[in-house]
Amino acid sequence: MVSVQNELGYIRISRDVFTLLTGEAATNCFGVKGMTVRSVTDGLVHLLKRESMGKGVRVAFNEDDTVSVELHIAVDEGVNIPVLCGSIMSEVRYKLTNATGVGVRSIDVFVDSIIIG
Repeated sequence: MVSVQNELGYIRISRDVFTLLTGEAATNCFGVKGMTVRSVTDGLVHLLKRESMGKGVRVAFNEDDTVSVELHIAVDEGVNIPVLCGSIMSEVRYKLTNATGVGVRSIDVFVDSIIIG
C-alpha cells in the first residue's frame, strides 16, 4: 500500500488498484491478446480471462513512494514486439500516474506467448 498526502489528509492506495489499472491499460493496446500466467504444476503459459487479468501483473512499492510494475502478456502474431512493448510502457505509466498521482519507477514487460491465428 502506498500513501499519498494532500491538504486534506492521507490517501492509501492498495496494490489491487495498481494491478487493475495496469492490466486494463496493457490489454487495451493493439496487438495484446491478454495477460498470461505460468502454471506452477505444468510449467505452461496460460492466457487469463478478462476478470482475472490481475494475476499477470506484479506491483512492488518502492521506498521513495514510487511503484515498479512487471506484466506478462500474450501478443498477436506479426506485431512488432519492441514497438508494442514501448506503447504498453507509455500507456501504463500514463494511466497509473494520472489516476493515482504516484510515480512509476520501472515497467517491465514480458512477452510469454505469441497467439497464432
